[in-house]
Parts: sequence; structure tokens; C-alpha cells
Amino acid sequence: MRVAVVGAGGVGGYIGGRLALAGNDVIFIARGAQLKAIQAAGLKVKSINGDFEVRVAATDRPDTVGPVDLVVFAVKSYDTETAAEQIRPLVGPNTAVLTVQNGVDNEEKLVRIFGPDRVLGGVVYIDSFIVAPGVIAHTDGGRVVFAELDGRPSERAVLIKKTLDAAGIPAEISEDIAKVKWTKLLFNCALNAMTALARCYHTDILQTPEGREVFIGLMREAEAVARARGISLDPDVVEKIVERAERLPPSRSSMLYDVLSGKPLEVDALNGVIVRYGRELGIPTPFNQALYGTLKVIDKIHREGRRTVGEI
Repeated sequence: MRVAVVGAGGVGGYIGGRLALAGNDVIFIARGAQLKAIQAAGLKVKSINGDFEVRVAATDRPDTVGPVDLVVFAVKSYDTETAAEQIRPLVGPNTAVLTVQNGVDNEEKLVRIFGPDRVLGGVVYIDSFIVAPGVIAHTDGGRVVFAELDGRPSERAVLIKKTLDAAGIPAEISEDIAKVKWTKLLFNCALNAMTALARCYHTDILQTPEGREVFIGLMREAEAVARARGISLDPDVVEKIVERAERLPPSRSSMLYDVLSGKPLEVDALNGVIVRYGRELGIPTPFNQALYGTLKVIDKIHREGRRTVGEI
């Protein structure tokens, strides 16, 4: 399969690396130091499933690539529309665009650009990140769950699943991708915001009664918004998430990495979207509003090229 991976960070780098290792024709659409490193020496992945290196094509010029079979769309949510416009040349009549991003509103942005017949929604359950240009560390997970946006079965979804499975990426076709994405958002809005602000592992939060209360409060607000939007979450969705979180090894979050490295934050796609939808529906979201407002301060500082206070 000819695959373009848009975004060569922790998620895109791992998925694209696995697909290339399995013999697929992969090209990364990347930028900056990551692009230069992949072009010069290929991609290195340090994985709990076994380290590997792969020589793979990479460019910042999508217009030189031509249409592909599959686009794995793995950019940060704040770059969705800009990146989507740039990759128009990759999307032909039979191209599938699979988003594996955080958040629940990227699909509608991609549909506006590519049309509803091109886009599939997905999530990935993984802990992976860039440790150096051209080097990805994969420390947990890797499963991809995806589906057509209208839930219909399709031959292309089956083919994508087979391709991912053959590359060592466990894949599942969901019957209700909106439920899957919102369930992950419940966890992410608490995990990302709190680990980023407290600069800690999620287990530290759950083991602190006051922190645990906020963690659960964030998810309860997101649950209320999701149900008001007609999402069929499990009745005990928050309890299940907490139970699973307590079984996980100490985990950080992508937002914590971004805070520590001075990068922009995906806060609008996580806590921000809950606050926005809550306002539209008349549902109070005070926990999410407080953390969203605080994280936006950090995001603004980073976007101005500054760093938050490191020492007093």
C-alpha cells in the first residue's frame, strides 16, 4: 500500500515506521529537524516490541508526491486545517484519509476540505514520543481503532485493518467511532491537562485525594457534554476509565512533553472543546474551564517563543 504519514511525531513516526518496516511504500510529510534527520539517516524506533531502523522517504513538499492509497493524518490538532490544505495533492479519487489525532472535532474539519467519502475517524492508544530528531521512543500500547464516519462496513476499512495488522499494529474496526473517540476524550481531558500542569505521572494524581477529585470532575463534565450531544457512552464510563487508569503503569501525556519542551499545546482540542460545547448546550464545565484557562496561558507564552518560569 502507498501510504503518506502526515506528521512524524511520536504517533505518526511509530505507525509510519511500522508500515515501512512491513514493506509498504511510505513517505513522511514532516518538517524541521525531524524531516532533516529522517532524510539523512532514516527513522529509528526504540520500542517495547523491539527496536528497529528503517530508511524511508520524507519531504515537506506534498505536491511532489502525488495521490496515495492512504493518508495517516497524525498532526497536532491545532495544525489540522493548515496541514489538510497542504496535502490536497496527496488525496486522489480513491484515497482514504485516516485521522489518529486527539480530540473529537478533527473529522468535521477534514470533511470540509476532502468531503465525507474520503475521511475515516480513528484513535490510537499509545505512549510514544520523539527523544531526538529521527528517533522515536515507544513505551506502551499501539492499538488503532477506526471506522467510516457513518459506521458502514467498507472494503477499504478491511484493507486498512489488514495492512496495519500485518505491520504489527493491532487494529480494530469500530461500530461506533464517535463513542470510542469521546470515551478517549474523557480520559485525555483529565490526563493531559493535569499531568501537564502538575508535571507528574497520572498515578501521582490518582493517589492524591484532592487531585483524584479534580481528575474525576473533569471527566464527569465531559461525560455530561457528550451525552447532551447524543453520544452513547457506557453508563459507567467514568468508573471504567478510572479502573483502567489505576491498572496502567505510571504514564505521562503528550501535553506534558509539550509543556516541558516549550511547544504549543493541544488544549483547544481537549478541554477547550468541552468548554465550547458546554457553553453551546448550557452545561457548566468549571473544572475544564479552570484548567483550560490556565493551560492557555502556557500555550500563549510558548507561541510567543518564550518559556514559563523555570527557577525563582
